[in-house]
Amino acid sequence: MARRENPEINAGSMADIAFLLLIFFLVTTTMNVDSGVSKKLSEKPPADYVPPVIKEKNIFEVNINRNNDLLVENEAMDIKDLKEAAIKFIDNGGGVGKPGEDGTPGKACDYCEGEKSESSSDHPNKAIISVQSDRGTEYGTYIQVQNELLRAYRVLRNRLCQQRYNMSFTDLEAAYKDDKNNEELKKKIEAIRNAYPQIISDAEPTS
Repeated sequence: MARRENPEINAGSMADIAFLLLIFFLVTTTMNVDSGVSKKLSEKPPADYVPPVIKEKNIFEVNINRNNDLLVENEAMDIKDLKEAAIKFIDNGGGVGKPGEDGTPGKACDYCEGEKSESSSDHPNKAIISVQSDRGTEYGTYIQVQNELLRAYRVLRNRLCQQRYNMSFTDLEAAYKDDKNNEELKKKIEAIRNAYPQIISDAEPTS
């Protein structure tokens, strides 16, 4: 009886198929990229620079320990309450401006809607938020804290922009993004940013 030979498998196109699959997976696969916090580092001051004197009441201290617990102004606080506490501090407007013609005390901030407490910040331009974390603090907790602080500024900017220009600051930025040559929109954005500047300082982490 004649021996029957097994038919051979044509593997000539296997390399092409593997190459096409490789391209397919490269095109369709999404890569997880770690997100961070956008920070603009200040330039090195000149040798003769004298730092300004900052009142203690104009500093809002936020501390995160190695257990990811939050201590705000020496009091324990949940992250969910941080935004409102920051808004209250930034928008306090407790300073006294130039007196009026009739001798009445002037307001340092005529757009602030805070309590005007003498024990809190004088003006949004003077309100400094100092964040100090521990070297053992989880990165996710640090990002949460930063996000809540940025949300506080966003709320205040949206409110003021709505009052002045009948639109939110978010919409104003979007409009300028679509029309970069519009100087009027640019001036409006700068005015709102100058009214509520984001002054968030990162202190040296504790060991």
